[in-house]
Formats: sequence, structure tokens, C-alpha cells
Amino acid sequence: MLRVAELAAGYGDTPVLFDVSFKVGVGEVVTLLGRNGMGKTTTIRAIMGILPAHQGKIEMDGAPIHRLPPYRIARLGLGLVPEGRQVFPNLTVRENLVATAANRGGQPGPWVLDRVLGLFPALRERLSSPGGFLSGGEQQMLAIGRALMTNPRLLILDEATEGLAPLVRHEIWRALERLKAGGQSILVIDKNVTALSRIADRHYILEKGRVVWHGSSSDLREESALQRRYLGV
Repeated sequence: MLRVAELAAGYGDTPVLFDVSFKVGVGEVVTLLGRNGMGKTTTIRAIMGILPAHQGKIEMDGAPIHRLPPYRIARLGLGLVPEGRQVFPNLTVRENLVATAANRGGQPGPWVLDRVLGLFPALRERLSSPGGFLSGGEQQMLAIGRALMTNPRLLILDEATEGLAPLVRHEIWRALERLKAGGQSILVIDKNVTALSRIADRHYILEKGRVVWHGSSSDLREESALQRRYLGV
């Protein structure tokens, strides 16, 4: 579905990514791992067209997308849950969820309001609350629900559980497990290796803008030295 090949990108004259290659297949959960500042968020921004690709290719279904503007990339079926959640603070939970709702791909059994509230029951009680009044965990649930309401073919989560309480993190991982079971393709950034190795099919570790390792969850669990070297765990 998504293929990133030899991607180079950065901010102005400052290079961040030098040679990033990975792929996400239909129905797969794939992770980008690494310490802070290694290029994970920059990779996501390049995929979404927020940053230009200096070199390399980004393809969706074999067609290049790295020259497209962000809104066209989103309409191809990429749904982003950005770092920091970025919910609309002055819109209610209901308004946040329906503001960008669409099913451009005509998917059967689409994500609609009731289905999102079934995934995150805590949001049902807060439908009339402004997004800015929610807790961090509620905002993350809202950000995921908002992305799902676009009925993405590929859901991208940048720091899925960063800074959240343990109970809320558990709720997020439970939701991602349900999404995977339903066939949702997911690309996720997070630091919780234990949870990620439980749900992900493959992992890619970034170090200073390059992929230095990739493998399956079983491979990652067996590589304790690798985890200490690149992930600090």
C-alpha cells in the first residue's frame, strides 16, 4: 500500500532524513521506532506532504505522492493522528468528529459517529464539551476518532500514547488491537516496545535519519542488545 524508498528530507537547509526506506502492506501494523530526534516525525510529515522530499520516493498503490499537496494525499486515504493531538479546541467533541468526516473510497461499513463512540465510549459523555476542555487522554481518543471518520485506508499515529496515564494507554492499545483485527492498516510511532511488539507485524528503527534495523515482533523481542542500543530499553 505505502512504499517509502531512499527518502531524504529536512527543514530548510538542515537535513534530517538521509536514507529512509520501508513499506506498509494492506492490513499490516508497522512501527517506526527510535529515540527522540532521530527523524520519525519528520518521516511522517514528509509522507503527508507537510515537508518536501528532497530525494527518494513515496508511493501509494505504486503511484508517486511525494509531489502532491497535503490535502490530496489525505484524500488518497491517509489519516493522520498528529503529535500533540491538535484537536480543534473551540469545537465540541461532536463537531471535531464530523467536521472532516468522509468516505471517499466508498468503504463498506464506514466509520460514522456511533461507531467511533463504540470504540471510545468515554467520548459519548463529552459530545457537547469543547475539545480544549478534554483531558490529554480524551483528546487522543478524539484525535484518533477524527482520523477514523475520514475512513482512511492507512491510519498514521505519531506518538500514540506519549504522556498518557497507564489506564488511558491501555485503552488506546486496546482500540488499536480492535482496529487491526478489523483489517485496518496502521503506521504507528510510540516508545512502548512491549505493546507495539504485541500488535505490530514489522518494525523499523531509525537512527540519525536512517533505518538501521527492521524485522518482525519476534525478532525485536529477541534483540535485547539492539533495544538498549537504539531505544534505550
